[in-house]
Amino acid sequence: MVVENENVEIRQKIDDFSARCRQAGLKITPQRLAIYKALITTTEHPSTDMVYQRVGKDFPNISFDTVNRTLLTFNQIGAAFVVEGSGEVRRFDANFECHQHFKCIKCKRIIDVFHEPFNDVQVPVELAGNCEVLRKTVYFEGYCDECK
Repeated sequence: MVVENENVEIRQKIDDFSARCRQAGLKITPQRLAIYKALITTTEHPSTDMVYQRVGKDFPNISFDTVNRTLLTFNQIGAAFVVEGSGEVRRFDANFECHQHFKCIKCKRIIDVFHEPFNDVQVPVELAGNCEVLRKTVYFEGYCDECK
């Protein structure tokens, strides 16, 4: 039963993704779908190289540059985002549920954190009056349970 619910959830995410692509005037190619599926079926917050390795199994002729440009396009159309603060290679996330991130500075693993009090971080007054805040994030850094 869990697998069936997961498949429904993945199907819904793919439908939403397809709608975003159409809205942005992008074709829904098998390669784009494979790259998107690589994002939504993992909690690893993969780098371009990690996605390239996964997608390359089914599309051996796809280039690293194509995967990179596609991930950046997903970021631009709001289908995924770059995990801020990672400070090294870009890592991507397609999970738009309210959550925060913890990054292990030793093994580089990024872990989703679901701490409800941080879901409604207030925008400082000096920003609220002068800027348009599009996204608020909370980011933790330290040693994970395996590295500490």
